[in-house]
Amino acid sequence: MSGQLVREGYSGTGPGAITPDGCAVELYTRLAVGDEPDVIAGAVPAGSGILELGCGAGRVTHPLIRLGFDVTAVDESAQMLERVRGARTVRSPIESLDLGDETFDVVMLASFLVHAGDHRVRDGLLRTCRRYVRDGGTVLIQREGEGYHTDLPRERVHPAGYTTRIVSSDPAGDGVRSVRAEYDFGDARWTQTFLARPLSKQQFEGHLDAAGLRVERYLTDDGVWVRAVPA
Repeated sequence: MSGQLVREGYSGTGPGAITPDGCAVELYTRLAVGDEPDVIAGAVPAGSGILELGCGAGRVTHPLIRLGFDVTAVDESAQMLERVRGARTVRSPIESLDLGDETFDVVMLASFLVHAGDHRVRDGLLRTCRRYVRDGGTVLIQREGEGYHTDLPRERVHPAGYTTRIVSSDPAGDGVRSVRAEYDFGDARWTQTFLARPLSKQQFEGHLDAAGLRVERYLTDDGVWVRAVPA
């Protein structure tokens, strides 16, 4: 665990450094990017300045840079940020991010972070989105799809040759679920346990409204990617 304190309800196993929320740094350098860059590029003007909140090791950051976006990448893990190339990096918890008076064309909150189990954390994340999006700008949010916590266990063999599994989602109290994921690369295996709060569409939109944001439209048929704007 590299001497870092692990958050209650979060854990991870496997080779290399593991962040306090259970994310393995080496794992996140190996995971392949999906359709996220294409969804993002299709939703915002070319060349936009993007504030990426929770960038990890740059899995989505790097394709966005190659597509011509100017990315400011934020993460609280120095070990994750060491893997990011070509972007301005800022080490900070998202909820307490302080970039002065800067604003951005696009603020992005991916990786289902909006489903943080702690209400205060989620609300802090959304307030940060609102604070740093410029007037007329866009906030892109990734949310859990239908069946995320019920269609279990489920497994996907990625074309790159590794297997990901969502093994279980168990009640952890106060509407929060404890989710266990596994990642098998053949030569290495990681697990992660984390807390997530399922949100109905109505709940999700209500939390955005409280932060001064409104849904402009759902970008994907499964409702996972959302474009929001200042209310």
